[in-house]
Amino acid sequence: MKEVYSNTREKMTKTVSVLGKDYAAIRAGRANPGVLDKVLVDYYGVPTPINQMAAISVSEARILVIQPWDKSTLTPIYKAIQASDIGINPQNDGSVIRLTFPQLTEDRRKELVKDIKKMAEDSKVAIRSIRRDAIDKIKKMQKASEITEDDLKNGEEELQKITDEFIKEIDAAASTKEKEVMSI
Repeated sequence: MKEVYSNTREKMTKTVSVLGKDYAAIRAGRANPGVLDKVLVDYYGVPTPINQMAAISVSEARILVIQPWDKSTLTPIYKAIQASDIGINPQNDGSVIRLTFPQLTEDRRKELVKDIKKMAEDSKVAIRSIRRDAIDKIKKMQKASEITEDDLKNGEEELQKITDEFIKEIDAAASTKEKEVMSI
């Protein structure tokens, strides 16, 4: 039973961490290096994340500066950012690339909040699916007479407690991100 609990916790933790990474990639009007996490540059035939090819820094509240370690990678990085879906036009001055984040409109903020809520709901669905799989495992254990009916009932209650804990964590993360988006 303890193994089922630990596997469940591990899977749920991964789900929450994926949600956190997704939230970090949301462009909220502030310069955030996380928006570049999913942008890959073709570096000698290998898709490479920008943060492995350049120093990324926030020079002002809404300006991100990308300084490649190898000057020959400036153009491929520039093109990769242009081709990506981050929605910001990069400016190349020959030695660094600057990304200037525009102020968010009220409509765009509301769209972002909808996206945040959808991501949270998708994560909750994943958490519940993990719980369902764990409950199926302990039901199989009970059918195979490895555990008693009382153990099954206690196991289901424990899995529900674990699930509730992670659902609260997701709600808290979503609420924090919504406030961040709406307060900019």
